[in-house]
Order: sequence, then C-alpha cells, then structure tokens
Amino acid sequence: MTDHWTAKLDTYLDGELSADEMRELDIHLRGCPPCAADVLNRLQTKRAMRTAGMRYRPSSDFRERVKKSIAAKPRRSPIRGWLGATVAVAFLLLVGFVTISMRQGQMARQQAFSELADLHVATLASANPVDVISTDRHTVKPWFQGKIPFTFNLPELQGSEFILVGGRVAYLGQSPGAELIYQIRKHQISVFIFQDRGTGREIGSSTQSQKELSFNMETWDQAGLRYFVIADASSDDLRKLADMLQKAP
Repeated sequence: MTDHWTAKLDTYLDGELSADEMRELDIHLRGCPPCAADVLNRLQTKRAMRTAGMRYRPSSDFRERVKKSIAAKPRRSPIRGWLGATVAVAFLLLVGFVTISMRQGQMARQQAFSELADLHVATLASANPVDVISTDRHTVKPWFQGKIPFTFNLPELQGSEFILVGGRVAYLGQSPGAELIYQIRKHQISVFIFQDRGTGREIGSSTQSQKELSFNMETWDQAGLRYFVIADASSDDLRKLADMLQKAP
C-alpha cells in the first residue's frame, strides 16, 4: 500500500474524487489486497458511526411537541387538568412510539444499503469476483440451482452496451441470494437478488433510487424478489439495466 493511494481512500468513499481518479482507484483496489481491506474497514467504521448517531435521536417536530406540552398553562379544575395531562401523556407516548419506529426503519434501510455497498466494494477488490464465469445467461442462471432457495430471470443483452461477466452467491444478513456482475464500458455493476420476505419490510415496497457513499443504486420488488443494482456508473445506465431486468422473460 502506498501513501499516494492511502491519502485518497476517504475522499474515494465520500464520492469526492473525479471520475478519472475513481476509475484509477477502482483498478488499484482490484489488485491491492491491503488497500481493499483498508477500504472495507473504513466503510464499516463510517457505517457504525452513522448508525450510532441516528439512534434514538428525536425529530424537531417531537421536540416542539414536548416544549409545548410543558409550557405554562392557565389554571383549571383538578379533574379537567388530570384528564388533560392523561391525554397529553398518551399523545406523547404515541408520537414517541411512531418516531422511534420510523427511526428504526431508517436505520434498518441504511444498514442494508451499507452492507450492499460493502459487498460491491469487496467484489471490485477481489481477484476472483465471480464463481461462475460466463457471458451466457443460460449458463449463469442454472448455476444457482440448489445454491439459493429461489430462481430468477435474466435479460437478453444482445444489442445493448451491457456485458454479463458471471455470478456468485451473496448474503444480506443471513439471507442467501445471487450477485450478478455486469460491465458497461469501464464500469462494473453488481446486481443483487434476494427473497423479498427477508428485506422488503426494511427497504420498502416500491422502486427507489438511492445514493450510498459514492455509488448509485436502484432497488425494486418483483414476483416476491427484491432487486438491487449498484455501481459507480451513471444513474441512467443503472435505470437501463434495471428496466431490462424487470422486463426479462
């Protein structure tokens, strides 16, 4: 590992390098295990700090409601005051429960996206990024039979700029799924497919576009499966591939 590359790793993870520098560092990570391990360690540290900072953090609306509830009020009868206090406490408890539930959902989504970014970076840095190497979808798809508890369809790429490189088994949490590797120009794209019952509640149920660190991401659910497309390629390229996957026969 050289000081030249080490000094750029944090800027790389924050997505602040130029496109040319991003490509150079991507190529370097594929052939330098120490740098790849350093990147993974920094990703995990950033994710842990981000998760810790979001835990139990009250929203501004919640704080305003608390301030209003404890502000000085005109004197009223003991019975009415007691009933009012009871209603206020019940309301605050309800708001607090909803707020905490929303925060937990956001944390779960952020954790899932961070794990997928880690998997994508690990693939970029790996000397053997796929376990089945083939540009033929009829070779790659059957390879997963018996290795994951579901099947999926792959699109025909003839006439497009995308190239299928191969695939491997991946895990999100403890759920096994497929990771397919595509290339477009000099960019490598990871397509992750998992059963939606293991990820749908945390991620959401509709098509979404996300930005995770320096990567673009597309995700959607279809036929009981949850798809994620992640890369440093443009959002338009990811949407094109996502559209082809959704229309795969």
